Amino acid sequence: MAITPHGLKRAFMSNSGTESVETALKMARRFTGKTDIIAFVGAFHGKTMGALSATWNPKYRANFEPLVPGFKHVPYGKAEPVAEAITENTAAVIVEPIQGESGVKVPPADFLKELRELCDSKNLLLILDEVQTGFGRTGKLFACEHSGVIPDILCLAKSVAGGLPFGVTVARDDVVGALKIGEHSSTFGGNPLVCAAASATIDVIVDEKLPERAATLGKGFMAKLEEIRQRHRIVREVRGKGLMIGVECRFDIYDILVGIQSRGAIILDAGRNVLRFLPPLVITEEQLDRVAAIVDTVVGEEDAKLRSTPSQAPA
Repeated sequence: MAITPHGLKRAFMSNSGTESVETALKMARRFTGKTDIIAFVGAFHGKTMGALSATWNPKYRANFEPLVPGFKHVPYGKAEPVAEAITENTAAVIVEPIQGESGVKVPPADFLKELRELCDSKNLLLILDEVQTGFGRTGKLFACEHSGVIPDILCLAKSVAGGLPFGVTVARDDVVGALKIGEHSSTFGGNPLVCAAASATIDVIVDEKLPERAATLGKGFMAKLEEIRQRHRIVREVRGKGLMIGVECRFDIYDILVGIQSRGAIILDAGRNVLRFLPPLVITEEQLDRVAAIVDTVVGEEDAKLRSTPSQAPA
């Protein structure tokens, strides 16, 4: 494990991010002998029953309840609510370094450090879900490197195999070793095809310095989006790290998304009022400039419509 954070030496390979999280939850329960998991308001960890129990949004959960018992959700970005939620049955805390699905929410700089210290003091495992933030997306190979925090378990997937289905749960040797042979398995996990693809993808990410590239390009792109915010009152905030960026608007963004797509750029939403930018790490500065120009045009058009209707104009 040459690229993973220090001490995370063993990996279990599966097929997706949600499977990576499921593996982490089983590792945590098996290692600690405890059942409860603390997650966060706004969290997204997947849609299988265990991962869904850690996911917060009711729209994903409601039709499948009752879910796996023992999960608590506390406010994101502060360690104090976590401390208050810990009981003698708590096994682990699971957290995204940046919450993607709920709006590209970046926590305070000391948040992960405080969680690490709290977990150490209470003898809990810290699980970092880097399915979306990992492999260079935020300007570091792993987002936890921004704060210097090393988790006990690290969940990875998405870009690791260049588009092929591959999930990886990386952990300390003793944590992985708590699972006995046969207690957890995956029919296709770690098959030769996806392993070859992952090896080649990681070589490109490292050799071509894509994390550093994401940091540089993201800084410039965010500056252009901030200029758009200053010109148009409809935009409330620009936030993110590297090439993981959210633009929060004051109103529903559906018309903005459609307008941007009609002009040749495809972006995502993250909730009803946040534009989410997750471009490929090989995108060029010229392409980002084109996207920024399209966003500026469409947001300007929507802003003008709202200004022409005084009762709907943003405050």
